[in-house]
Amino acid sequence: MAFTPSSGYAAPSNLQDLGDDSLPIFNVERVSLQFSIAADFVAAQVANNVLVLALSNNRILRIDLNSPADVDDIDLPKKPTEIGVIRRMFLDPSASHLIISTTQGENFYLSTQSRQPKALSRLKGVIIESIAWNPSLPTSSTREILIGAADGNVYEAFIEQSTDFLRREEKYLQGVYKADGPITGLYVDFLPERPDFRRALVATSSKLSHFVGKVGGHKYEGRGSIFAQFFERETPTVYEVPRSPSPATSTLAVSPDPQDTTAPDGTGSERAYAWLSSQGVFHGKLLVSGDIADLGRRVYSESKMVPRSHIPSLQTTGGRPRTVQDPANAMILSQFHVLQLVEGRIVATNRLNDKIVHDQTVLEPGQTALGLVADQTKNTYWLFTAQEIFEINVIDEDRDVWKIMLQAQQFDRASQYAKTSAQKDAVATASGDYLVSKGQFMEAAAVYGRSTKPFEQVALTFIDKVEPDALRKYLLTKLTTLKRSLVMQRTMLASWLVEIYMAKLNVLDDTITTKAELSETMNAADTESQLSIVRKEYQDFVSKYKSDLDRKTTYEIISSHGREEELLYFATVINDYNYVLAYWVQRERWSESLSVLKKQTDPEIFYKYSSVLMAHAPTEFVDIMMRQTNLDARRLIPAFLNYNRITKAPLPQNQAIRYLQFEINQHNSTDAAVHNTLISMYASAPTRDESALLAYLRAQSYAHEQNYDADFALRLCIQHKRVVSAVHIYSAMRQDAQAVDLALKYDDVELAASVADRMESGDQARRKKLWLAIAKKVIGQAEGIKGAIEFLKRCDLLRIEDLIPFFPDFVVIDDFKEEICTALEEYSRHIDALKREMDESAETAKHIKLDIKSLDQRYAIVEPGEKCFVCRLPLLARMFFVFPCQHAFHGDCLAKRVVELAGVAKSRRIRELQEEVDGGGRLGAKREQAVRELDELVAGACVLCSDMAVKQIDEPFVLPSDDRNEWAL
Repeated sequence: MAFTPSSGYAAPSNLQDLGDDSLPIFNVERVSLQFSIAADFVAAQVANNVLVLALSNNRILRIDLNSPADVDDIDLPKKPTEIGVIRRMFLDPSASHLIISTTQGENFYLSTQSRQPKALSRLKGVIIESIAWNPSLPTSSTREILIGAADGNVYEAFIEQSTDFLRREEKYLQGVYKADGPITGLYVDFLPERPDFRRALVATSSKLSHFVGKVGGHKYEGRGSIFAQFFERETPTVYEVPRSPSPATSTLAVSPDPQDTTAPDGTGSERAYAWLSSQGVFHGKLLVSGDIADLGRRVYSESKMVPRSHIPSLQTTGGRPRTVQDPANAMILSQFHVLQLVEGRIVATNRLNDKIVHDQTVLEPGQTALGLVADQTKNTYWLFTAQEIFEINVIDEDRDVWKIMLQAQQFDRASQYAKTSAQKDAVATASGDYLVSKGQFMEAAAVYGRSTKPFEQVALTFIDKVEPDALRKYLLTKLTTLKRSLVMQRTMLASWLVEIYMAKLNVLDDTITTKAELSETMNAADTESQLSIVRKEYQDFVSKYKSDLDRKTTYEIISSHGREEELLYFATVINDYNYVLAYWVQRERWSESLSVLKKQTDPEIFYKYSSVLMAHAPTEFVDIMMRQTNLDARRLIPAFLNYNRITKAPLPQNQAIRYLQFEINQHNSTDAAVHNTLISMYASAPTRDESALLAYLRAQSYAHEQNYDADFALRLCIQHKRVVSAVHIYSAMRQDAQAVDLALKYDDVELAASVADRMESGDQARRKKLWLAIAKKVIGQAEGIKGAIEFLKRCDLLRIEDLIPFFPDFVVIDDFKEEICTALEEYSRHIDALKREMDESAETAKHIKLDIKSLDQRYAIVEPGEKCFVCRLPLLARMFFVFPCQHAFHGDCLAKRVVELAGVAKSRRIRELQEEVDGGGRLGAKREQAVRELDELVAGACVLCSDMAVKQIDEPFVLPSDDRNEWAL
């Protein structure tokens, strides 16, 4: 089975503007059946995209509209002659449970998982007119449901599918209510957040009863009735119409499941209901909030009746429309419309304003309909006749809702349903105008901000009404809607807002100061609270829209109002810390200045304000700088020098020295400027104690460093008479004479002596010279010669004869005769030692002469087969040399080897002598002299075991030119 549109229907071609009134909202479309049926339709139901058709031969067709080719063909268990023909079917919203009622009062149950209907024996003889399904569906059972009968009885039943043939499908059946006519409609639902409460609507042809209250409960589901006491205990709210003398259709309909449950007024979960009676359609909202006891009255008070006469008749009498309108044959609800079948026409009435929006003839004259059905879960709508199926297509059903809500001044809901920007703007503009007329300026400001109403008109409205708060809110809202590309407009709005904020804050401050009352309901205390709120709003505004504010303009606006706190907050937000610091520094607010500086990492800010902060808050400023890692100490030197010039703090509390020491010790600075500055501060200190300077200089020496300029340091030390430090610098420069002279210049003999003692012991002449200078100073200053001599005994280089020239002419020998005697004794001992050395030398010379004499008789034995140690040829073949170590060489082999090993000069001389000897150019004594010199050069030492051999230690044993096989193992 398949469904296809009939050939006579044409879909709208232009659906782009869904708000166009020229486009239909509803269109009835005949569904083409792709299968043949042997009997007419007698009943039909649609739920959850499942279509159930009952045929006159008691066959049931169950069709899944998602796959319409798949059809379940189900027969009732008995023939029509036994049970009658199917008259009504009731399908729950989930399409899980189906109850079938026949003309003879036989009722059957069919579940979605079964193809075999089961007879409901307890319901035998009950003519079912309506069913209220349990709102908790779907489950494997129906749970508690209400069944309305033609005799006015309302039954409660609990039906579940059973595989046991002997077990009944209905667990229980109990009558719970009796009306005065056929039950034409039933509906039950929950109340939000009250799971044990129910609402029930019971409709007859002339009454609509609204029950609400608490139902009974059982420990186990399905063990007993929950509605019996409910209907006994609760008194219904009844809406009644006069009984009609002629038969009229009566039915109860509820709107489908809402597609959007987020309505702004919280009514998204409220369904609509409609009751069709002989008088017309009575409809309204099924309210769920408020007092339970008064719920029914409020539901009916907010409902309204649309009379039958509201629908025009197409039939005429004598050329005039009929005055008596035929009653509707069926009625259902969509989300916003009441759909009625009247005289073969589908008439759709908007239930919000009772306006007819669609009137389409569907049935042929004389053709009757089986029913008008709504799929509650899928929001689809169907019309059935005995041979045909029609689908009522819905196209943009809510497109006019915004207009209706707007006319009813329900602006929030109108805005919800407005789709296009033009619609939303119209709602916003109308809502703003309405709120202004009611004096609700703050609310109007928020609405105007989202509209396109001319900016000037809105602004002037609030200005004329003297509503600066509303103007501020409007400007804020407008600023959020402007595009980022509109830079100029955003800047102007943001600047205006700053002006308004400042004016508001000033007014509040003035009120607090004078303790005046703004109004009867706001005193000074309330103003303080409002001041905090407005200030917080300003801060949030500046933080959010700082990119839209022009820096210079904003500074001028805030400054003109004298708002110090707001001015600094703005500067902080835009990271203009230069401005903040300058502000506090100009006002000599050092603690605030340092608080700002603590948060900064830009070195330029530290350099810029270093002089003034070192002068007024040196300790805290240095503490902050010591936490930075990217400062260049060289650029802070001017500030340090200025601070050092004006401070009277002692050296341990000098903050400039503290930072320079930190830079040198912790950051290992080697910058000469930093070190020179530290030396200058040490040297220029008013104290005479130079231990700090000397400690620094010694630390540099111990580290084998000299990062300072020695000449500069020396000049400073001499200028400020830092003698010990200057002497240390001279010593570090290896200028000991100058160091001693400087110490002696300032009569510091001990310092000069310490310098002389530190000289290297290898340079005795210079050391003695220094001590002689010290001796001259000591002897010249000494009051007694003996004291001077005792002091000079510290040096082991000075003798009494060295000191005598420095003694005054009037000194008598008695003053130092002991020293002279000691010196003479020492000289005597020294002469004796020299005599012993001379005797030993004479003896040694004698032995040497004897050894030289024995050399003439020394010889070596050469065996006949002995070979040259260089060429390995017989040694006796030509002239040779034999050494005391028994190594023997040919003369030419030895000369060649010596040339290879000797230096350049010696090699050149050997070649020259060989040429002189071999060339024969010289004769006699000259040639013999050349031969002797050559022999001395060549045979002076053995090339294998003398110093020349030791020098060959880095040469390999096997040369590249040698035969390596000889060395193979």
